[in-house]
Amino acid sequence: MIPRKFIKPFVIGGVTLIVAGGSYGIVEATSGSGSSTASAATSKVVPFDRGNPSPAKVVGQVPKDWSAGSGTVVTGTTADKAKAAALAAYPGGTVNRVVQVAGGDYNVHIIGVNWPHHVFVNSSFKVIGAE
Repeated sequence: MIPRKFIKPFVIGGVTLIVAGGSYGIVEATSGSGSSTASAATSKVVPFDRGNPSPAKVVGQVPKDWSAGSGTVVTGTTADKAKAAALAAYPGGTVNRVVQVAGGDYNVHIIGVNWPHHVFVNSSFKVIGAE
C-alpha cells in the first residue's frame, strides 16, 4: 500500500488541473466573438428559476442520433460560430460548451436559463432546433 503522504500531492494536483481545465473551458466558451448566420426565429427563453423544473419542450429538429453526453467538444472558430448562432436565436444564457454530434451538427450547451438547455446548430451554423 502506498503511504498517504505520497498520494495527497497527486490528488491535490489532479483536482487543481480539473478545476483549471473546467474554468478555462467555460471562459473560452463564453468569450470570443463570431457572426451569426442563424435563420431560426428567436424563441422565448425561460429564465433560470431555482427550484422550478425546466419545461419539457422541443422546438425544431433534434439530431436523430443525439443523446445527452454524446459527441466531441469543439473549440475555436467553429465553436464561436455555433455559439453566436445559438445566442442570436436564444439570447440570455451562457454557453459553457459546444459539442459536435453524429452527422456533423452541433449541440450548444446553454446554462443560466431553464430553457433551452441544448440548442442544435447545423454545419452551416443555422439553428435547427432546441430542447
